[in-house]
Amino acid sequence: MQIEISGLSSPGAPVLVLSAGLGGLGSFWAPQRASLQARYRLVTYDHYGTGNNPATLPEPYSLQEMGRELADALTAHGIQRFSLLGHALGGLIGMQLAADYPERVISLVVVNGWLTLNAHTRRCFRVRQDLLLNSGVEAFVRAQPLFLYPADWLAAHQEQAEAADSHHLQHFQGTGNLLRRLSALMAADFSAMAAALTLPVLLIYSQDDLLVPWDCSLELEAALPQAECIAMARGGHAMSVTCSEEFNQRLLPWLQQHATV
Repeated sequence: MQIEISGLSSPGAPVLVLSAGLGGLGSFWAPQRASLQARYRLVTYDHYGTGNNPATLPEPYSLQEMGRELADALTAHGIQRFSLLGHALGGLIGMQLAADYPERVISLVVVNGWLTLNAHTRRCFRVRQDLLLNSGVEAFVRAQPLFLYPADWLAAHQEQAEAADSHHLQHFQGTGNLLRRLSALMAADFSAMAAALTLPVLLIYSQDDLLVPWDCSLELEAALPQAECIAMARGGHAMSVTCSEEFNQRLLPWLQQHATV
């Protein structure tokens, strides 16, 4: 699996891995790259089966496999110790890595994540799945921003949203891959292993997230031994995009304290 390494080049520089959500594309983190690569050896990647890492995913497919794919790619580049910033699915991949490779993961930031799948989130995923299967890829892609962005932001950024729609249509990961990744995501359950994840974890959530209710992060905080939460009042599920300046300002001090070698 291909990864992209940027930022600090010294061997002793702290490594920060960025992992996107269900869309899987490393470009999701564009609003954070400039500030992060000035401080870290920054790793971005498209999840296996998406973007620049095309593949037909196996059936069944699991979160453990997603974590192993990333761990192997990092090993191939000589990266053994790292911190990880993950959005939704990307954050769950980070928790899976911390469970399976505890000696390698220094700290985690989980954005709009969860301990077990919330009933509301399950409903949203099923709606998206039905759109894909019954109405096709274009309908799925067109509906996606409704789950990611606040209505007022989306109304004011229609041109940007339409350009993103075109990009996602052109680089769609494939119906089979998306359904396998979604199934793996929905099956993820950390309730039995959370107490063993003793590394520092920052949970960032948005109170107006349509897809993942904000109290999912509070439930996760209560289950993790060294977790703390940062609440953003608005920004939707993708608040790292819609309110990137505030997001970055809240993220960086914690990383400077915890994402060290």
